[in-house]
Amino acid sequence: MVVPASRILDFSEAPIVDIAALVDGDPKGTQAVVREIAQACEHVGFMYVRNHRVDTTVLSALIDQAHAFFSLPTADKMSVAVENSPQFRGYLPLEYTGNEGPEGRNLQEGFIVMQDRPLDSRAPLYGPNQWPARLPSLKPAMLGYYAAMEALAFRMLPGMAMALGLPASSFAAPYVDPMLILKLNHYPPQQITSDTEMIGVGGHCDGSGFTILWQDDLGGLEIKNKSGEWIGVPPIDGTFVINIGNILQRWSNGRFSSTEHRVINRYGKDRYSIAFFADPNYHTAIRPIIDQTSSDEPPFICGEYIHKNYQRIYPQRASQAAAD
Repeated sequence: MVVPASRILDFSEAPIVDIAALVDGDPKGTQAVVREIAQACEHVGFMYVRNHRVDTTVLSALIDQAHAFFSLPTADKMSVAVENSPQFRGYLPLEYTGNEGPEGRNLQEGFIVMQDRPLDSRAPLYGPNQWPARLPSLKPAMLGYYAAMEALAFRMLPGMAMALGLPASSFAAPYVDPMLILKLNHYPPQQITSDTEMIGVGGHCDGSGFTILWQDDLGGLEIKNKSGEWIGVPPIDGTFVINIGNILQRWSNGRFSSTEHRVINRYGKDRYSIAFFADPNYHTAIRPIIDQTSSDEPPFICGEYIHKNYQRIYPQRASQAAAD
């Protein structure tokens, strides 16, 4: 079936939040920012943030390296394939058979890194990253951007807590030694036909605490509103898109919305994006931290939940693990 085009989003539905006061530690302006964050998280699950203070040179360096990496010969990319890493780090080949939605295969390739950690039998996602030998400049660019996103995530956490009516430090303990995941994405041009089985990335909700996304100037990100309508989230220069993930939805006992979204590259050009998933400590038990008496669902462990999600999304690794 044809994947329908979505209308362009009215920005009042996915607000643009100026977070300067929050990231600069300005108490006079922070309360207004917190109210805007609360509105966005409760009613949309997505927001643009501007005046985030991320160095544009750090972003530009990684964009250049993303283009260079995805332009490498297939053999070089496959030398660091995720299927070689029990910790799900490295290259995801084009058209990997994910199951992030009913549309079938994903018309996307990616590259994933996390924090380098010693192997730990209690935390199966702990381990080393893989880096392509043919592109040594990729590692410093990714680590520089990783550090910038970690800093931005830690500036957002007090705002998220206060938006729930909690003390600003409420997420400090769960985010000691957090699980932070950085993923480069490349979407080649695709033809939308009546019998297509592929979509850039099918409809899904992120399993993260929250996600910080940079998207290039093409567009293609769409979110599903409460009426079931797919709505475009166009790129806005100088902003990141932040969306709520399932972990923060659970922490907030449903007050914050983890909204379904997808990507379709309709524009006849290569599309690139960079996603940073801000997850708490691997061993954190995730349960509601507000309105606790209104929920009887058992808690889940953050790292175990992410690991199961990765086995689901990247079934080539799940199949190999079952065979081991």
